[in-house]
Amino acid sequence: MRFSIGNPNRDKIQQLSDYIKQSSHIVATTGAGISVSGGGSTYGQLSRTTRSARDSEDGERSFLRNYLHTMFHYNPSFSHYALRDLERAGKLTGIITTNVDCMHTIAGSEHVAEIQGSLQVNRCPHCGRAYDGYEIWNQDDLPLCESCGSLILPWPLYSHIGLWDADVRKARQWIAKADLILAIGTHGNYGSAYWNYRNSDAVIVQINPGHTFFDRFASLNIREPSDDVFKKLKEIQDKNG
Repeated sequence: MRFSIGNPNRDKIQQLSDYIKQSSHIVATTGAGISVSGGGSTYGQLSRTTRSARDSEDGERSFLRNYLHTMFHYNPSFSHYALRDLERAGKLTGIITTNVDCMHTIAGSEHVAEIQGSLQVNRCPHCGRAYDGYEIWNQDDLPLCESCGSLILPWPLYSHIGLWDADVRKARQWIAKADLILAIGTHGNYGSAYWNYRNSDAVIVQINPGHTFFDRFASLNIREPSDDVFKKLKEIQDKNG
């Protein structure tokens, strides 16, 4: 297929399509940029503005109410669903994400490594009882521990933004086998957590309007929002059958 001169991003998306066809172990690494088009505030945006308020339980309650108000009032983005479809087609091995909003899971992806935990990984800060699954947050009030009555915290709050080891191990295994890595809407690489374990022969494609750490590694940089890219990719794939 031939594209008109003066439309370089279209050529890049054709190249992305070719990479996907040629790959059998694709891994996506995602950050806040994949979620913002859905209309909600990211955890990072809220945490930066309310960090001092989270030093007490009242602050934690306020923070969680503010975050959850946005989380359950927006939907996964087109990009979330595009990655789900790649997984269902047998092309995508897994998604490595620093996002805590569970949107990959809500979109239907099954192989997701949330390396900083998420609202699916929850603990009582006093007795340590586990309450896993994001559904506990989608209710009228904040959940309390059934054992001691304390406010339940999601892993990023409970651990002070620590890593979730079980998913870090999955991320390392997936990226070590990847032949194509898609860096989507993310700025950091978390080298010691997973990036340094990547297959050195993997092709790296970055999808991000801005410049990031991944610029130095990417074979292909597509400077557009991910939803725009995946919509154009779908058009190409539909035309080519």
